[in-house]
Amino acid sequence: MAEYKLELKGVCKSFPGVKALDHVQLAVRPGTVHALMGENGAGKSTLMKCLFGIYKMDEGQIFIDGKEMNIKDPDDAMKKGIAMVHQELQPVPARSIAENMYLGRFPVKKYGPLQVIDHKTMYAESEKWMKELGLTFDPKALLGTLSVGQMQTIEIAKAVSHNAKVIIFDEPTSSLSDNEVEFLFKIMNQLRDKGVSMIYISHKMDEIKRIADDVTIMRDGTYIGTWKADELTTDEIIAKMVGRELTNIYPEHHHEIGDIIMECNDICSIHERSFQHVSFTLRKGEILGFGGLVGAQRTELMEGIFGIRNLSAGTIKIHGQVVTNKKPADAMNHGIGMITEDRRGNGIFGCLSIKDNVGISVYNKYLKYGFVLDHARINKVVEDSIHQLSIKTPSMNEHISNLSGGNQQKVIVSRWLANDPDILIMDEPTRGIDVGAKHEIYEIMESLAAQGKAIIMISSEMAELLGMSDRIYVMCDGKLRGEITEPKDMTQEKVLSYATMF
Repeated sequence: MAEYKLELKGVCKSFPGVKALDHVQLAVRPGTVHALMGENGAGKSTLMKCLFGIYKMDEGQIFIDGKEMNIKDPDDAMKKGIAMVHQELQPVPARSIAENMYLGRFPVKKYGPLQVIDHKTMYAESEKWMKELGLTFDPKALLGTLSVGQMQTIEIAKAVSHNAKVIIFDEPTSSLSDNEVEFLFKIMNQLRDKGVSMIYISHKMDEIKRIADDVTIMRDGTYIGTWKADELTTDEIIAKMVGRELTNIYPEHHHEIGDIIMECNDICSIHERSFQHVSFTLRKGEILGFGGLVGAQRTELMEGIFGIRNLSAGTIKIHGQVVTNKKPADAMNHGIGMITEDRRGNGIFGCLSIKDNVGISVYNKYLKYGFVLDHARINKVVEDSIHQLSIKTPSMNEHISNLSGGNQQKVIVSRWLANDPDILIMDEPTRGIDVGAKHEIYEIMESLAAQGKAIIMISSEMAELLGMSDRIYVMCDGKLRGEITEPKDMTQEKVLSYATMF
């Protein structure tokens, strides 16, 4: 029996203007969870896409059970026992669970020259594979009736149904609740006991320490090394990822808090089950944190302020003047910007360049003759943004979808800074990005606050909420349950006590 279930040797991959992988290696032992770590842009996802046949390697070899394999495409990868659970799920919510599991490979019955889908076999097989993982869903139920976490377990069942020897998990917990994470880990432990090897990409250190057997670290498209997970401390992992020590991920607060810049009084959603009777203040140069559990209606509240959702009552004052934000354009005209929670879904324009993603906020400002875009001035804004926020890209004309998550987030920040808002709402500003990129985003936030910008930060990461906020409001069930103003009171226990106050 081969020592390794999977080996990658000397993998190279280049894109126009950048070498994404430079002779990278990876060796995964049978029946283990192998963490693949590195900053955004380190090449982790590119390496996995080469393994799964999405990208064609320029150089390199792939071995499964000691035998060299040539993987042509994802279908070929699955036939050879490699499956991948992607970070961004692509479900077909209007079809059944079974149809989603067997999409592209439906069992068929033949009636002479005709072929029809064998639904009976498909439902029976789907139920069998789900039961193997302890899932009790009705295979005929629509996939759209499940939560994101439940959909992800269906993706895992789909991978298992291919008799996968190796399963790649790409940021599997980025949108999961704590309970769903626990269930995911339970399934992964079952798969490990059955001898399945798993590659686990995550930026969450606590998860890596809990679930991983081995850790491979990449940096800037190169292989740094592989270690047993229990031999590395969190600080050592971070230092190897970023190539330097981050003694304190949260920058010191040097900004000064000024007068009230925004005041919300008794604002209510038109939907009774959403936020109701919320009042709070925001000051110039302040980082104001909003905490709460899933379903607390924090995002909905900010969307109401930004004009994405309708309000049924209440007032919003900016600089002492009552404003009405019926649509986002109104909020922008009143000096408010909003970075949304779902970066890929409604943050970036994935098919457009960095220039277009940043410049779209100022196209109406930089015109010649009143109707022709002034590209020279727009290019200057974009180039300044790339420089100031250290966005890693070959050029401003690079498609934003080719950037890492952290660099995509910087582009979105650049877009709003180009519009020069007084108030910036940041909903989960570091979700899905690595610790080094987080540090850079935090420094950007501190710099903005020092310039007098007011920031509202929604965060589900307790350490981030406590480490970055000057004040914290905590929501539960659509209502504001508490305000924490003193540093000594900013504790996890205090936040959770308010967050569970029904």
